Amino acid sequence: MKTKKWLLLLAFGLVLSVLAACSGDESKKSSGTKTDEKAEGKVLNFLNPESIPSMDPSLATDESSFVNLAATMEGLYRLDEKTQSSPGVASSHKVSEDGLTWTFTLREDAKWSNGDPVTAHDFVYAWQRAVDPATGSEYGPYMMSGVIKNASAISKGELAVDQLGVKADGDFTLVVELENATPYFETLTTFGTFFPLNKKFVEEKGDSFATNSENLLSNGPYTISNWSSTSDSWELVKNEDYWDAKTVKMDKLTFKVVKDPQTALDLYEEGTVDRMDLTSDLVDQYSTSDDYVVSAETFSYFLKFNQTTSDALANKNIRAAISRAFDKDALVGEILNNGSIASNGLIPTDFTPMPETGEDFRKVSGDLVQYDLKAAKEFWAKGLEELGTNSVELEFLADDDKTTKNLVEYVANQLSTNLEGLKVTIKQVPKEQRLDLDSNMDYQMQLSRWGPDFLDPFTFMNLWTTDSGNNWTGYSNPEYDKLVSDTASTFATDAKARYENFLKAEKVLFEDAAIAPVYQSSRAQLVSPKVKGVFVNPFGATYEYKWADVGNE
Repeated sequence: MKTKKWLLLLAFGLVLSVLAACSGDESKKSSGTKTDEKAEGKVLNFLNPESIPSMDPSLATDESSFVNLAATMEGLYRLDEKTQSSPGVASSHKVSEDGLTWTFTLREDAKWSNGDPVTAHDFVYAWQRAVDPATGSEYGPYMMSGVIKNASAISKGELAVDQLGVKADGDFTLVVELENATPYFETLTTFGTFFPLNKKFVEEKGDSFATNSENLLSNGPYTISNWSSTSDSWELVKNEDYWDAKTVKMDKLTFKVVKDPQTALDLYEEGTVDRMDLTSDLVDQYSTSDDYVVSAETFSYFLKFNQTTSDALANKNIRAAISRAFDKDALVGEILNNGSIASNGLIPTDFTPMPETGEDFRKVSGDLVQYDLKAAKEFWAKGLEELGTNSVELEFLADDDKTTKNLVEYVANQLSTNLEGLKVTIKQVPKEQRLDLDSNMDYQMQLSRWGPDFLDPFTFMNLWTTDSGNNWTGYSNPEYDKLVSDTASTFATDAKARYENFLKAEKVLFEDAAIAPVYQSSRAQLVSPKVKGVFVNPFGATYEYKWADVGNE
């Protein structure tokens, strides 16, 4: 079953365009000299805002991890330069008439970087490992429950892992049984959680697996070198054992963690790196540069409220007040200044159209939570009365980069100013630590985000169901659960009914003030004209590096 074309119509706005030639300004130098390029081959140098939290496909949960996993590994399919599913380890597949059985034919020339063939058994092992409760994967149960047969029961410890609906029919045929017909399943197979794993290698490495370069195997375009879990730099090196190595033009991609925007700018201007993210104070200065580019994204940023660690946040009126008490238009226009837009719902703008009319989902669903100071104060007063207090103290958790620092300081100031009696204390930590605090529910309020894993509203809506592996808020509503669940079961093949349920569920989510929408991101960058063939995906790994190349300036 091929993914419906309408699911992919919006990818065009999210592809990183080929950049115009440099104007010849001598102050803008390319990274690396010709001597360097002859010595090292084709090399591009990039920055990253944080260290890679995990290179274990079963445990990865964040953007940096999935970007590097996508560069070094490959699933049954991968997204191509047009954001469509292209052959990966699978060369083809067939789907039964009822849509429940998918049979994948695997290529016989796919290899691991140690020379072992990539087989159907590697997929069976990896998928079982991802839903095994002993693994502790967040994404395995989230991505597979309700999709792969028995995944939900296995993740709850009710069935053995060998009951998962995936089996090898010989070395190069993989048979997958679905719980329900899933229109977007082909796109799911491009995602990191569904990558294969070499069982012998993983079990030999034990607790050391995926902790550094020496304890990793690759089956994708690149291998990773000079990396450990605490590294602030690493390289992606062309994988000569990759089945499609002839397509990979780059010999090496280097990455360096830099959190300070001025340091990043200095590195770019001296030609040491080929791409950098611009903060709001730099956008106006460089918006007329030939190297300036803005990429629209489908990341939704929101405030998460932990209802289990704060009596105040367990109160719906308090959450509703906070959701409406900060000016999002000023935030994106003044604090971010990078093309991001204020968000008044969960599903991003220009992400997916309604199945019958083609109208954008966000437009149809409308503005559900807007900045409204009068309403915020009314909700606040009700909440304080219900709590029997006139003051509330909250800790606000966020990442420790400068852009986030400016953003959370703005939001905290707005909340403290607009809601009398509210004191907000900011806690900024490295991203990996924030993710740990999040999954352990050791926070009160935090700035978080979600980037879609596949091109369907379910990737956002399933986050907040009671049993979701990513719902670390304490939020639970049976009505919301049923609305979302029915989109994957009762209405799995009825596109109109599915989307009507999504519309209803989104309204319930914000009537409950489960989260507070903040903004939908865009990325303003300086990108060297030499960078070619690096694409921005609307879902899954943000960057696709397989087709990267160095062009003439």
